[in-house]
Amino acid sequence: MRFGLFGGAAAPRLPDVAASAQGFFDFVETNVEAEALGFHSSFVTEHHFTGIGQVSATLTLLTFIAARTTRLRLGTAILVLPWHNPVLLAEQVATLDLLSRGRLDLGVGKGYRHNEFAGFAMPPDEAEPRFEEVLDVLVRALASDEPFSHRGRFFRFDEVVVEPPPHQRPHPPLWLAAGSEASISACARRGFNLLLDQFASPQQIGERIAIYRRELEAAGHAFEPMRVAVARNIFVARDAAEKQEAVRRQAQIHERLLSLSRGSESRPGSHILGYADTPEAHSLIGTAEEVEAGLAALEEVGVAYVLLFGQGSRDNLRRFAERVMPKFGAPRAP
Repeated sequence: MRFGLFGGAAAPRLPDVAASAQGFFDFVETNVEAEALGFHSSFVTEHHFTGIGQVSATLTLLTFIAARTTRLRLGTAILVLPWHNPVLLAEQVATLDLLSRGRLDLGVGKGYRHNEFAGFAMPPDEAEPRFEEVLDVLVRALASDEPFSHRGRFFRFDEVVVEPPPHQRPHPPLWLAAGSEASISACARRGFNLLLDQFASPQQIGERIAIYRRELEAAGHAFEPMRVAVARNIFVARDAAEKQEAVRRQAQIHERLLSLSRGSESRPGSHILGYADTPEAHSLIGTAEEVEAGLAALEEVGVAYVLLFGQGSRDNLRRFAERVMPKFGAPRAP
């Protein structure tokens, strides 16, 4: 198995600027240590208007992490394409990929949160057409060495060429966040890698991997287990009391995120909203042995790449790296 990180940091608007920034600096140091512990990647989320300071400028933060690391893959999970100008986004993506010497994994999606659609004054029914247009221009802009023009519903560009070029050609690996059969099939037909959420059961995960493999191979693309990454909330508890506290803390976080997602501007049934009645049912919070058992259940249905979500303290990362990762063929933590 391969392991990475999934999530982000917080820099809320506080009177003390240093206190606001501390969450970002702690997150950077966590990524530096994660690389040393043998983690393969770090996928960072994008969110806006939360009041809790979640990461909004994903590529900027990842560029800072790129300068502090040498091997860690740098992922977006996900960039919400409807919010972005595709040419400006392509320039930022290419810059990060170039400066990191080809370590970027480009995860993209449509968005789902009520507060974001409302904040951007964007009707939810525009999410799909905006996503498709931005994705089309983004891929073309990254891959094209010649000027091109675009006439679309939302954007128009005349004879533009993106500079600099990305390190990975024609563009960084593309990952799509998907859960329904239709969205997974669309991901596979495009030849994109697949990001699966942290809420689905191992059985659901296995079914989704099977759909992806079938559709990927039908479209003429080769399946490889590392093309699918599954997020999972993991906490290695030292005792029963710490486990109960971690469960309680995660339930509070889950409800806070649900409150940001619910509302008339949300995309119904999308992502976290589709699991509102079963909060954290498939989190791996427990002793090292309990976490191992949960990972083994995922491995049994074909999961080979797991992204740790809600990993909490760096002590938790160290416990996971020392006590769990070696059981799944990952390098033992120094």
